[in-house]
Formats: sequence, structure tokens, C-alpha cells
Amino acid sequence: MTGAGYRVVVIGAGSLLGKELLAILEERNFPIAELITVSGEAGEADLPIVDIGRGSRTAEGYQDVIPAGFDFAFVCAPHQQLASWIERAGRDKHEPVGSRIIIDLCFGVPGGATAPVQIPFLDGASASGRRIGVDELVRVITAPHAATLMISALLLRLGARFQVRTAVAQIFSPASEMGPRAIDELQKQTVNLLSFQKVPREAFGAQIAFNLLPRLGAGYEKADALEARIRDQIDAYFGGRVPTPALRIFQVPVFYSTALSLYVETQERVPPSDLVVALDGAPIVIRRTSEKPPSQVDAAGSNDILVDAIQPDAAHPAGVWFWAVADNLRLAALNAIQIAEGIHRQRQPLQLHK
Repeated sequence: MTGAGYRVVVIGAGSLLGKELLAILEERNFPIAELITVSGEAGEADLPIVDIGRGSRTAEGYQDVIPAGFDFAFVCAPHQQLASWIERAGRDKHEPVGSRIIIDLCFGVPGGATAPVQIPFLDGASASGRRIGVDELVRVITAPHAATLMISALLLRLGARFQVRTAVAQIFSPASEMGPRAIDELQKQTVNLLSFQKVPREAFGAQIAFNLLPRLGAGYEKADALEARIRDQIDAYFGGRVPTPALRIFQVPVFYSTALSLYVETQERVPPSDLVVALDGAPIVIRRTSEKPPSQVDAAGSNDILVDAIQPDAAHPAGVWFWAVADNLRLAALNAIQIAEGIHRQRQPLQLHK
């Protein structure tokens, strides 16, 4: 081992989200003494797992037993052993209550729907969480979806300054939300259509290339359920501070990055310049009218939520439109790591593992 740090488990380390999380752990030099990477659910395509080169590293296959000893566990993909693993982790009498933190990025933890949603850049880091397991040793925190982060950043900052009456959000979801198989299929569909060949439909259940869909084909309810889960996250996190927006997800023929069209109506008309002031601050970056509008291509690889110049609605004096884009994988993974970093700061100067 190469110094003091935490025992960190990454479940779904070979997924797109897991790969991004491992890369950011390395970028931000998160203190790791031991890293255990675990494959995601069976049947899902795994990418080569990133070797961050710090601490000892153990790779576990999908069929292997997930180690019960850990300090932080990031759940980036579902796994059928999660329930039994959490139960085993909660039996260790030698660890302090609440010392093991599970950060759920993918709705993968059984019963995790009641775990608190945390967004450190909006509410500050907190070590609170839903405690489960024997003697409440294990704590679960929800690290929300990128769309939840984008909508929350915009609406809560606006709501802190102005009374928001209503909002409508349209989310444009990329292929990367569904994993590497969806990315490969979008590429093949595009090539095949240009050469007048039959398109594969195993990942999407429909043609997505050169197309836009409000839902996927029959048998793809898992992807369609994302809309309800994002709505639940937003509703739980807002807690009545601002109205929960009406929400729809559209599948678009884009490989990476989520786009958001958000309509907001305030109680009184607010000049766009005042709205810009209310939104100012990382990770939001607002572009001027003289600059080109941000695209999903611009957002790829960025930590920012890129917002176009604010457009008032011509028919509703108190209504405005926002266009925002963000790297869906990076934004979600970065938020999860910031949650862990906040807990780390609160724990210091506790002794780390050698």
C-alpha cells in the first residue's frame, strides 16, 4: 500500500459511470489505501477498468463475493448481491456506527429510494444518510442523476431570489445513459442507415439514429423508469422549496452529455440580468448572446453546467427559457466524490488505514 487512506469499493467499475468515477478519484487525489473494483450486473457490457495506480487494488468479478470491509462504496451499476453485501457489512461490531458510507449513483441499492439526496455545491457536504444494517453501521446517501443536478442548480438558485410559480423541464438523454452497448448500437445504426442497410435494435428497441423518441421500444421499461426516478429525486431534494417541475425525457441520437430545456415562470417578471446574477457561481457557466450556444459536444469532459443566454418567453411576461448542457457521466461522478470529500473533511483528523 502507498500511504494512508480509505478502503474504497467501486461496484460497476467497468461501466461508463464507474470508469468516470475512477478517473475523477485519481484526478482529485482522493485518499485511498485499498481499492476494490467489482463488475456490474450480469449481462451488461463492461469496459476495461481504469487503474488509478494508488493503493492496493483488487478486482472482483460479478460472481465473486463483495468484500464487507470498506469505508466508502460507490455503486455505479446494479448488482444482485447488494442486499446481502450490505447486511454482511452491517454485522461488523468492530467499526463505529455509521462509519461505512455507501454512495448510490444508479438507484442500485435495495431500499435506497429513502436515502437522502445530497448535492454539495448547493447545500454543503454532509455526512448524514439513511442508516441501515445491524446497529446502523452502514449509511446510504443518494448521489443524484445528472439531470437532477442540472435542474436543481437552476431552480433552487432562482428560487432563493425569486418566487418560482411553475416550471417545465425537457431532458434530452444521450446513448451513454444506457451504457457502451447503446453507444455501439447508435454508431452502427448511423453507419447502416447511410449505407441503406438494416439497423440493429437490441440496445434501444427502436431506431434512434437520425431520430428523437419520447420512449423506447417494448421491453425497455428500465430506461423509461428513469423519468420517474429523476422526478422522485427532485421532489425529495426540493422539499417544497420550489415547485417540482413537470418533466419529460427524450432519447436523442447523441453519444455523450445531457441537454436540458427548462421553462420557468416567476410570480413577477424578472429582468434576465437579475436572473444571471441569481444563477452565478460554479458549476454554472452562462454564455452571452454574442457567444455560440453551448452544445452537448461542448459539455463533454467538462465539470460545468453550460447555460445559454436566457430567453424571455414572448407570450408570458414572467416566463423565461433556459438551455443547459452537461457531461452526464462526469457531473454525476464528480458530485458523488464531492460527497465523499465532505465526509472526509468532517472525519479528520481520524486515523486512516495504513
